[in-house]
Amino acid sequence: MSGAGDKRPRLRLSVQYAATDREGLPRRADLRHWAGAALEGDAEATLRFVDEDEGRQLNRDYRGKDYATNVLTFAYDTASPLAPHATPTLSGDIVLCAPVVAREAAELGKAREAHYAHLVVHGMLHLQGYDHEAEVEAAAMEAVEGFILRRLGYPDPYR
Repeated sequence: MSGAGDKRPRLRLSVQYAATDREGLPRRADLRHWAGAALEGDAEATLRFVDEDEGRQLNRDYRGKDYATNVLTFAYDTASPLAPHATPTLSGDIVLCAPVVAREAAELGKAREAHYAHLVVHGMLHLQGYDHEAEVEAAAMEAVEGFILRRLGYPDPYR
């Protein structure tokens, strides 16, 4: 519960629409709302919507996997040598492959908006150090995602 002295994390968010088909892409206000709901500290983030070619290239170049995936997160170290004891602002890029997200939402029978909300929350959690490589990490991350999405009014994507 927040007290009077608590301050909400600050989010500097930029959005890039590089996907050629923009139909069904979320509004900036929704993106800001979803990203902010997953934020535990101050952050600077870019959300970039791409087509399959760019999504595949990024996944291949940075993860060694030759296919387009729904979301990729690139976190950057923002520690400053001038202020080594200051808490760094989180910084990173979250890439969402629009055709993959649309296809998955249809296959899963989910509203595209709910799927985008989930993937933005998922990407923001990755930016903050959450991971799902190990089973215990995955369970923890999924629990946090479910909690945030329910609070946003969407169903838990893992139930």
